[in-house]
Amino acid sequence: QVQLVESGGGLVQAGGSLRLSCAASGRTRNKYTMGWFRQAPGKERDFVAAISRSGGITYYADSAQGRFTISRDNAKNTLYLQMNSLKPDDTAVYYCAAALDPSISANYYEYNYWGQGTQVTVSS
Repeated sequence: QVQLVESGGGLVQAGGSLRLSCAASGRTRNKYTMGWFRQAPGKERDFVAAISRSGGITYYADSAQGRFTISRDNAKNTLYLQMNSLKPDDTAVYYCAAALDPSISANYYEYNYWGQGTQVTVSS
């Protein structure tokens, strides 16, 4: 088991930036593929970005490409999502997730562990 706790969400104006963090605890000796997803009210949970166990491979949704950067610090067991040029459409609850499978995936069902989420609100 691994526990994930997100932080860093908040209210920001359009064009602003936020940096989300996800701290992992528990069985962190196992390396996990990590991902960020988001869910807006009344919508499905959408993939945002994913990163390989070593951090050497990243993958982004089209909506995040060029504006968001996913990274990880394995020594600190922490995952990050730097979000720049935020838009009102980015408003959602953001979740981090961990997958035992080493392959990067955009599918939420491939992920085994989830955090509770952190709210990001972008005002126009």
